[in-house]
Amino acid sequence: MSLIFIGDIHQNWHHVAAGLAALPTPPSAAVLLGDIECTLPLDQLAAPLLDRGVEVYWIHGNHEHDAGREMWENLAAPERNPLTSAGALHTRVAEIAGVRVSGLGGTFLPHVWSGNAPPRLHRREQLAADLPVTRPDLNPRQAAAFAHFLATTAIWPEDVDALSEQRTEVLVTHEAPSSHPAGVIVLDDLARAMGARLIVHGHHHITSHAEASDGLRVLAVGAAWAIDLHGTVVWRGGKRERPLPRAGDGWVVRSVAA
Repeated sequence: MSLIFIGDIHQNWHHVAAGLAALPTPPSAAVLLGDIECTLPLDQLAAPLLDRGVEVYWIHGNHEHDAGREMWENLAAPERNPLTSAGALHTRVAEIAGVRVSGLGGTFLPHVWSGNAPPRLHRREQLAADLPVTRPDLNPRQAAAFAHFLATTAIWPEDVDALSEQRTEVLVTHEAPSSHPAGVIVLDDLARAMGARLIVHGHHHITSHAEASDGLRVLAVGAAWAIDLHGTVVWRGGKRERPLPRAGDGWVVRSVAA
C-alpha cells in the first residue's frame, strides 16, 4: 500500500485523519482527486498526511473556486504551499511510489467544452476575445473573475492535447470517463493514447470498479474515501450518497464497498 487515492474531501479532513490513525503503517504517497475546497492553504489542511511523512499529490476539482479566487490560491499558489505545490499533477506525469501517474483536473464546462461535442474554445488565450461577445453583461471585474474560473476549472483541449503526447501507467481525473453514465469518452481516449491501463477519478461520490473489454480499468473513489491501486478500500470516508451507476456501453461495473 505505497500509493493511495483519496476522493473528494470537501473540507472533511477528519475522515482522512481517522483513516490514517487506523492504519498500522501510513502509505508513502497519496493522490487527492479534487474538490478539496481549501479554506486554508493546502499545506496546513494536509497536515494529517504530511505529519506522517506521506507525500501529497493532487488535482483540482470543480469546487476549488466556490469561495472565489482566494480559495483557488489556497490550493494552487506555490508561495502559500511550499510543501504541496510540487505535487500538482494537472497536465503532467510524475513517478510516484514507482508508478507513472498523470493528472487532468477540472470538469467539462459547456462554455469551453461539453466533452460530448466539439470544443467551443481550445486555448485559454481565446477567452479575451470570446467573453466580450458571449458575456457582454459582465463588467470588467466580473469578466476577469469568470475568465479565471474558466481558465482554472474547465477541462481545456490544449491540456488534453498536451497530456496525450506523454506516456503514463495511471491517469487520475476528477471527471469520470464513459464507465459512468455521466462520464465522457474523451477521457477513455486520452488514457488509451497515453498507454494507461487504469483511470482513477472522483466527482461522483461513489466507490466502484469498472473494466472495459480491452482491459482498461476505472476506479471511482467516494468522498474522502481512500483506495489503493488494486481498488482495495484503505478507509471509508463520507457516507455513500449515490447509488452504484449503471455500466456505460462496453463496461462492466461492480461495487467495491457499501
